[in-house]
Amino acid sequence: MDLEFTPEERAFRDEVRAFLKEKLPDELAEKVSAGKELTKEDLLRWQSILHERGWLAATWPREYGGTGWNAVERHIFAEECALHSAPRLLPFGLNMLGPVLFKFGTEEQKRDILPGILDGSDWWCQGYSEPGAGSDLASLKTRAVRDGDHYIVNGQKTWTTLGQHANRIFCLVRTSTQGKPQEGISFLLMDLNTPGIEMRPIRLIEGGSEVNEVFFTDVRVPVSNLVGEENQGWTIAKYLLTHERTNIAGTGFSIKDMERYHRLSRQITRDGKRIADHPVYATRAAEIEAELEAMRITNLRMLANAREGAAGGRESSMLKLKGTQVRQAIQDLYRSALGHNAAPMASELSENELAVPVEAARAAPVYFNHRKLSIYGGSNEIQRNIVAKELFRG
Repeated sequence: MDLEFTPEERAFRDEVRAFLKEKLPDELAEKVSAGKELTKEDLLRWQSILHERGWLAATWPREYGGTGWNAVERHIFAEECALHSAPRLLPFGLNMLGPVLFKFGTEEQKRDILPGILDGSDWWCQGYSEPGAGSDLASLKTRAVRDGDHYIVNGQKTWTTLGQHANRIFCLVRTSTQGKPQEGISFLLMDLNTPGIEMRPIRLIEGGSEVNEVFFTDVRVPVSNLVGEENQGWTIAKYLLTHERTNIAGTGFSIKDMERYHRLSRQITRDGKRIADHPVYATRAAEIEAELEAMRITNLRMLANAREGAAGGRESSMLKLKGTQVRQAIQDLYRSALGHNAAPMASELSENELAVPVEAARAAPVYFNHRKLSIYGGSNEIQRNIVAKELFRG
């Protein structure tokens, strides 16, 4: 198995690096590097830059405005963007809905929806989880009842990421109660400006409101907004989740976070020693870096298999599982190294009150926000089950 990039892949990596050096705005990179919250305008600005270059839709075929990149090229691009502190692109339209429409959508749906994703005029969010249906998504209760050429939708979705910025949502809804729970689910597209839809923010422990509750009360949705066939939603949902987990391990982000930690560890002291020289912190940093290197090699093995047309299988679940653990461990180490300086939230103190780098003001919010990494995209408990089942099968 060849874990080295080919000359063509190295040339592509150099091209990506040159592009990022020239086109990535310094102010955006600085916000990302400091762990500051990005605005909707920030995200759309970066998306516009990539769209102009033709590098926005990495997973899309060229005939629909995508890059046509293979798995290795997508990995290189994502990793270099992370290492250069580029804003992370929202996945809902680009990496979730887009691939679903290619596979299950009508030509009319592709023609009407895909351009708005690319030019940023449509901001999509995901309506999957409900108060009583998270990991057990098949138990969802939001109903869509056929009424002529419309569905009447009633129910509630929760944990809707950045829904406050969105104007459209794709939802799983129950269209039948017959048979197994998975057999009565459909995939429906909705305009959030439709009467009867209410978006309510959820205040998180780190002080932000990036997730929301969405309530549907007698919402009329055209039947033409159904993707695929009625009651085919579970099949579509499983297909979408394979794309949601694309790059979810975030190897590049972990490498960048470790660089940030090492920079910090040389600036502050504990018990008369620099954190970088403190045995406890040096040992823990070495353990995390060993895990990160193992994860990086596993990622390269997956890419080598992808060159030969092999599917990810249990390796993708292993990467999601280990990748999220490593990212959480780095934030835990970073926050621990800062000591009491990491205790306040960024909103509770001004920059001139900090005795350490200003990015310390984001240490607590980022740490708490990263608790979600082991849940979204398929909880780590579910990933362990997938790995165990595949190993048992041999």
